[in-house]
Parts: sequence; structure tokens; C-alpha cells
Amino acid sequence: MRRADRLFLIINALRGRRTALPARQLASTLEVSLRTVYRDVADLQLSGVPIEGEAGVGYVLRKGSDIPPLMFSADELEALVAGTRFVRAFAGERLAREAQAALIKIEAVLPPDLRERSAQSKIFAPIWRDPFQNQVAVMLDRLHAAIVGHCVLCLDYRDAEGRTSTREVEPLCLSFWGGAWTLGTWCRHRQAFRNFRPDRIEGCRDEGQTFTDQPGRDLKAYLDTMRGHYAGLE
Repeated sequence: MRRADRLFLIINALRGRRTALPARQLASTLEVSLRTVYRDVADLQLSGVPIEGEAGVGYVLRKGSDIPPLMFSADELEALVAGTRFVRAFAGERLAREAQAALIKIEAVLPPDLRERSAQSKIFAPIWRDPFQNQVAVMLDRLHAAIVGHCVLCLDYRDAEGRTSTREVEPLCLSFWGGAWTLGTWCRHRQAFRNFRPDRIEGCRDEGQTFTDQPGRDLKAYLDTMRGHYAGLE
């Protein structure tokens, strides 16, 4: 479990308690050692979280204080729920899981009325993936990992006319245009920015190389180029 997740869960476990929560119980719940719990609580106290108690006694939030619930309006919360559902429906599997986990954490600290509003949201993005869509989701995960890792990729690509080509690219970003995903890249063959649709990538190989951001061919330059291109079409 990530440290940030542990700290969140410790605070959430102490919310609303009138009696001290034993460190041993926290350690069992989080599946970590007592030493880890002591260290995490100490770090939270140093950061200003009003936790009282000590090792061997237990911990409780200072009397008269509480960690306020996340201050979302009903409309803001519905936007978060809708966004999570869209990510689950259209993004890769890894990002979909993380979006759902984030929403669970948010709902865990919401007041009851907003939690109920979240459950009753009428905005949906149903997940009805056929085998081809599942393949695209797997491809999105691979491309996302390559972007994060700055990995050079070799793509076997089929364009809209069915023509095939092989390109060595530096992947920069993934963009969703409301109907299809696009991989934004620096194409080493063309020495220019090029976009590729993941659903048309027939093969994707990691070349075992990494690239570094360079002015004129990095994400900022790519976005500037795309803005200029699409502004010229208006």
C-alpha cells in the first residue's frame, strides 16, 4: 500500500471516534508494522493534523476538532462521478481502476447527503466492451506506460485507407477526442509530430531505448503545433 493511501486511511479511521484507536488495530487494518504506524502518525502530527495519543495508548483526534469533509458542491460531485464513469468506459484498464479507487476514497469522507447524491447520479457511460475494445484498452495501457517511461516505440500502423507502415516514435501524450483516442508522438522517420489512433496500431514494440525531452520536439511543442494546426482550420 502506498504511503499516501495509508495516511488517508489513518485520518479516516480516526474521524468521529470518541475513544482512542489502538496502534496495533491500525497496524492490523493497514497490514503494516507497528513501527510504520508510529512513524505515519508522527508525520501527520508534524504536518498539523490534530491527532493526540502515543504508542501503547492509542490515537484520537483532539477533542473539539475534526478533519472537515471534502467541500464539494452537489454539482461538483456529480461532475467527478461522471468523469470517473467516462474514464472507466473509455480509458485503459489501469487508469479505469485508479479512477474508481479515487472515487471510493472521496465518497468515504463525504457527508451522508452528498454520498447519497453521488449514488443517484443519472449520468452514465456504460461499460459494454467487445473483444476489440478490450484490445484497445490493453493498447492504451501499454502506450500510457511508454509515455510515462519515455520509451521509444516501434509501431506497425494501418491508416484510414488501409495502408500500412512502420514508424519509430517518441510517445508524448494520449488525447481523447470524444469518439477516438489519439497517440501524439514525435516521429523519428518524418522528423515531425504525428498522431496515431491506437485502434489502428497493429503492433507495438518497445525498442529498449528511452528518449529525453528536447525543445521543439517535446509535449509543449506538440501542443503548440496542434493548437496552430486546428486554429488554422477554423
